[in-house]
Amino acid sequence: MKLTRTMAFKSAIVQPKNPPHFNPTFSCCLKPSFQFRENPLKDFEFNIKRRIGAIAAVSWALMAAKEAIFVEAANGFDLQLVAPGQTIEEARSGIKGHAQALLQVKELIDLESWREVQIALRKSSSVLKQDIYTLIQAKPANERPQLRKLYSDLFNNVTRLDYAARDKDASYIRQCYENIVAVLNQMLSRI
Repeated sequence: MKLTRTMAFKSAIVQPKNPPHFNPTFSCCLKPSFQFRENPLKDFEFNIKRRIGAIAAVSWALMAAKEAIFVEAANGFDLQLVAPGQTIEEARSGIKGHAQALLQVKELIDLESWREVQIALRKSSSVLKQDIYTLIQAKPANERPQLRKLYSDLFNNVTRLDYAARDKDASYIRQCYENIVAVLNQMLSRI
């Protein structure tokens, strides 16, 4: 009898007559609580898209307005590189003085005052450039190519002298200055 009781006890433990029913719950199938709401990134994406759209619309409007303003301005101006209101007579009367101012850079070169050379060179060459261009435009079409070549040589040497002064290269500065003097004399004799 002992044997049957222990077997009955074991069978009761191992196989209960009315086992409790548990619903299986799998944690992998449960959604986190923030996913029960709609996608929170959807609002973020919408705000980004709306901002980009607004920026694109504003930039397009600004570019269209800028285009309209500059087209009107371009149609209203004669786009030559001549000083505003400068006549041929004013250019002729000013060219000698401005050429002399450019040649006076020699004193600063001899003193090796490179920063002052650059300042004086830029100041005198910009006004001389306008005068020469005005006079070239007034010349007949068959003379312009030769004068434009001299014009280009002159101001390329001015630019080289400016860079050489920045680099403090005294020998190259003197060479550029000599080239400026030679080209300027040719230019003044033809104008």
